[in-house]
Amino acid sequence: MLKSVAGTLLMSLVALAPASAVADKLYRYVNDEGVVVLDRLGVPPEFVANGYEVLNEQGRVIDVIPPAPSEEEMKIILQERARAQSDIQLRRLYSTPADVERAKLRKLKELDGMIGIAQGNLESLYAQQANLQSQAAAHERAGRQAPAHLVGQIENLKSEQENLRRRIERYHESREQITLTFDSDRDRLKELIDRDRRR
Repeated sequence: MLKSVAGTLLMSLVALAPASAVADKLYRYVNDEGVVVLDRLGVPPEFVANGYEVLNEQGRVIDVIPPAPSEEEMKIILQERARAQSDIQLRRLYSTPADVERAKLRKLKELDGMIGIAQGNLESLYAQQANLQSQAAAHERAGRQAPAHLVGQIENLKSEQENLRRRIERYHESREQITLTFDSDRDRLKELIDRDRRR
């Protein structure tokens, strides 16, 4: 019984607390018709995003809740946050623009090595194809049709060559992208260092 009475009393106090807290404040907002509204009960949810002011009993503004950012403003805010995070990461990775340049050269050297290997493999496939085509031509000069397995090997080599050419092309595209990315990082790091020096 005592627990029940205490629980009821507690619920009553919780219910009364917000009412008394709200009573000494006024909320000023603009409704759909452009009319300024003063309300002791708070701001209706549909108007909160437009921003509002909180006034005390004397009518003085004690708090200003700005409007929620527009979609375009939010996009800019998110871009600025992403740039700030990128700048932090950039400073963790490199101390000077020269560090960025050295990292770029290392990466390009690795990629050039992969391109060289792929080119060597491609030349080897060309040589194998030339040898097989020579054998097929010898059969044709003798008045015989080239064996099916020989023709199949030549076609397989052509397919492998095409795959390698595409891979080499992707390597070259990656090389261009790596250069652009590292150059952009280097230039951005220069900007950050110059900005720090001006402060």
